[in-house]
Amino acid sequence: MKIKARFGFKTGLLALLLSTSLNAEEQSPDFETTEVSPGLYMISGVGGFTGGNIGLSIGTDGVVMIDDSMPPLVEKLKEAIKTVTPNNVDFLVNTHVHGDHTGNNHNFGGQGTHIVAHQNLRHHLLSKGFSTPEGNKPAPKASLPVITFSQEMAFHLNNEDAQIFHAANAHTDGDAVIHFKNANVIHTGDIFFNKMFPFIDLNSGGSVDGYIKAQEKILSIADDQTKIIPGHGPLATRKDLAATIAMLKESRELILAEIKAGNSEEQVVKSNPLKKFHDAWNWQFITTERMTRQLYKGLTASK
Repeated sequence: MKIKARFGFKTGLLALLLSTSLNAEEQSPDFETTEVSPGLYMISGVGGFTGGNIGLSIGTDGVVMIDDSMPPLVEKLKEAIKTVTPNNVDFLVNTHVHGDHTGNNHNFGGQGTHIVAHQNLRHHLLSKGFSTPEGNKPAPKASLPVITFSQEMAFHLNNEDAQIFHAANAHTDGDAVIHFKNANVIHTGDIFFNKMFPFIDLNSGGSVDGYIKAQEKILSIADDQTKIIPGHGPLATRKDLAATIAMLKESRELILAEIKAGNSEEQVVKSNPLKKFHDAWNWQFITTERMTRQLYKGLTASK
């Protein structure tokens, strides 16, 4: 994944997606499919950036997919789906609005898949459209969620009671978490980046405190046997999520101490209060410096 130095938080994720979408074509990454529970799969990328982790529920009632990667990779995604089912996707759940999770809405929606999402995600697409290299463009009708919810809803399909709930002002203002109760599997969307600093989209309604609160809610419904599909990173456990929460809480306190001391953003970056986390959590998009800056911006805004 090639990330150019000019990326900032104003257009950070957009720039990442536009760049990595192009790189995805150059690198020709593939998807691998892992069965995490009978009839329930995690589709993740190998050999390059393919977007967020995808969930797939397959059974006698149909096919339910969670998120759908980016446009250059739609055919490879469909090939990955065909390795476990010959059937079309009946329902597509978007965990949030970012293009590496909604980039193929128009393709699946155009083929008759029913798209499900939080109402804020549909509002975002109607009011702002999709981001492209040429600027924002109206969202095609086929890409829009046709089933929306405000707080929670449920799927009773494929011998599953799957609860979908909204996490307010976490990664964005339209996040959805999916809990497959019978299988004891949770898909978090980008409320959880496993083993890496998370991206909190402050410009799309995300917040530091809301992000941590959402993770704590997920932790409360998980047990030691729960398998957690994060938005990015490897398949996770409750222990992995707890480690992320501990890191975020300590990072929040370290940045708050700097803010209370009256230090500017540049002074805080220079002092590098998150240096203890660098080796384990730093990555190409959310580096230790970018993590410091997003926490500073988010905590000063909430203050």
